[in-house]
Amino acid sequence: MQCERCRKTIEKGEEIEFHGQTLCEDCYMDRLSPTRMCDPWAVYTAKSFSDETGAKQLLTEKQKKILELLEETGGIEFALLLERLGINPSDLEREIAALRHMEKIRASLRDGKKILVLW
Repeated sequence: MQCERCRKTIEKGEEIEFHGQTLCEDCYMDRLSPTRMCDPWAVYTAKSFSDETGAKQLLTEKQKKILELLEETGGIEFALLLERLGINPSDLEREIAALRHMEKIRASLRDGKKILVLW
């Protein structure tokens, strides 16, 4: 059996029916709790943690790599960042949302294109 969203193989009995779709557990969780870029409580919480000692250690390796790429390029489109990192779109969206909540990155318009840049 295959997940109708990500196309991964699902073991028999592990599939989840959700709004008429057969999903794997990861896709089901994404549907239940979608990524939100603008969330005031998440920003408040992330900022309160970043004020503590050792805040740099809170970043994952993916988040550190995203920040490095943004510093190197001066800003990059989502699709290009996705290509450079080689991860799936929903994982990148989660990492970007977390960095946005920490006020490490933001979006900017350049020549009519949405670009991710350092805060």
